[in-house]
Amino acid sequence: MLKVNNISFSYGNVPCLEKITLNLEEGKIYGLLGENGVGKTTLLTLLCGLKKVQSGCIEVDGFDPYKRNPELLSQLFYLPDEVWAPNSSAIAFAKEKGVFWPEFSIDKFSQIMDIFEMDCAQKMNAMSAGQLKKTWIAFALACSVKYLFLDEPTNGLDIPSKAQFRKALMSFTREDSTIVISTHQVRDLESIIDPIIILDKRDVLLNASVEEITSKLYFDYGTTLNADSLYSEQLPGGFIQVYPNTTGEESKVNIEALFNTVHKNKEFIKGVFNHE
Repeated sequence: MLKVNNISFSYGNVPCLEKITLNLEEGKIYGLLGENGVGKTTLLTLLCGLKKVQSGCIEVDGFDPYKRNPELLSQLFYLPDEVWAPNSSAIAFAKEKGVFWPEFSIDKFSQIMDIFEMDCAQKMNAMSAGQLKKTWIAFALACSVKYLFLDEPTNGLDIPSKAQFRKALMSFTREDSTIVISTHQVRDLESIIDPIIILDKRDVLLNASVEEITSKLYFDYGTTLNADSLYSEQLPGGFIQVYPNTTGEESKVNIEALFNTVHKNKEFIKGVFNHE
């Protein structure tokens, strides 16, 4: 269990996160969304212990991640948006660095590289940006950790690689893993992230499962505007609009529309979802 309790963090005199609280459960793939500059990357680096909270606390299975306990570190992996290109082949790098994670599997690494149609013998510093990102994703998944934090993992990936990423993620993560994916590319991950977190500098605007979201909000793909719409956007042939689900009907979440709905109706959304 990962618990974030009333944390704050600033860069000098510039506040980044203020009094953020949320709990993350096992066996979930969380989508972490937010506008530029709200602190998504900062939150991930706090969760994995690369930065220290300035107030409040974070507990990961009872550990403070900033204390860098080896037992916790062996069950945690953070993949930043920008990755390092070592002067070694992918397979040599994986064999050398994988020893730091007890459940790392070189066979799993090779299988994921196959999914990405990558050559394990290729030098990492000779790879394109997309190839390098896929190699690091393969390594991260092959570590088989309980806590996996991915910052914009689909940045730099072409369309086939994004589908391969989804396949690898769903095939090679532990059932008890807590996975947090920070992304602006919501359409790349719409089918796999659940629950959805929408972050603001001073608040968690939403932390809810897709089931809970659709039980309280209705996503209408019709031709007639609803007077109760919280958000609407014209599309070819009609509208996508979001309004309170007063009838209990099922609908399909559109994450872009959800994001815009939340940001236009912050207090209403927090009230509907009982966010403290």
